[in-house]
Amino acid sequence: MGGKNTVAILGAGRIARVHAESLNRYAQNVTVKYIIDPYMDDKMRKWAETMNISYAEKDSARMFADREVDSIFICSPTPTHCEYILKACDSGKNVYCEKPLDSDISRIYKAMEAVEKSGIKFLMGFMRRFDISQQKMKDIIASGKVGAPQIIKLCSRDPALPPYGYIKTSGGIYFDSMIHDFDLARYFSGSEVEEVYASGNALIDPQVGELGDVDTAAALLKFESGAIGLIDLSRQSNCGYDQRTEVHASKGFVQVGNVPESAVIVNNEHGVTHDRPVHFFLERYEQAFVNAQHTFFDIVNKDKEPPVTMYDGLQAVRIAKAARTSYLENRPVKLSEIE
Repeated sequence: MGGKNTVAILGAGRIARVHAESLNRYAQNVTVKYIIDPYMDDKMRKWAETMNISYAEKDSARMFADREVDSIFICSPTPTHCEYILKACDSGKNVYCEKPLDSDISRIYKAMEAVEKSGIKFLMGFMRRFDISQQKMKDIIASGKVGAPQIIKLCSRDPALPPYGYIKTSGGIYFDSMIHDFDLARYFSGSEVEEVYASGNALIDPQVGELGDVDTAAALLKFESGAIGLIDLSRQSNCGYDQRTEVHASKGFVQVGNVPESAVIVNNEHGVTHDRPVHFFLERYEQAFVNAQHTFFDIVNKDKEPPVTMYDGLQAVRIAKAARTSYLENRPVKLSEIE
């Protein structure tokens, strides 16, 4: 990665801890000096001590004033993302931002302008793009070996429902979860989404519907290239983390399958058996998080161009908003309808 970097992490939830632990374990010459969360408590502080994080605080003011901190990892609730990006621009700190970029598109445009003017480095944290299998699939498509993409199919099924508290504040399944699939669909198609039709229902737990969300969802995407995207998502897969991708193209197709708990396959008179998929995204994408962090510090220290930009983050948010509108109004929604 080169250079020596001092980092602050905004947020102390699951993704923040994933980044802190990954940085401590795999990132040489990187020090996590701060972790900031308005709900910081003694339990979080004790965890921060085990990570050798010097400051675990509720307020970010001291961190933004600290010139030793050159980079921040934004892992806080979505509506705070652009607020922190603007503060990073004012204080000259580089930004790695978790998805989604923000919940308000007007704030996103304001933040994009500030990043461009300030000259800070920015990487959008769609970690699936940093998975080596997804990257190889993209390389194969870009090489033309299978021809022009015609149908992009993505299946994402989590092992179990998240807590009700998370569902209340997540922004909905299209925004907090399917947004990864919207980004990958753009990534593999090489084209912008023109129209979205989405459907869904609360088939796993009726209370999800009472909270204003769905737990079983699908989306049909129409791309400017003429290609079609098909996405299905479920909050509950009893067989583990079921996530598969296929791109059917004019000369063939390419697939990325599930990652099993082990590579052992048993063949006998009863048939052929193998292990189920790994439990969740933390296991499936552990190395992808590491790869994303290494990419970020290469951008910061070696002046490389980011492979995932704020524009990518903006487009994913626009598609998610179109999908949510489509679901609520039961109609196809043009991306041009989303500001």
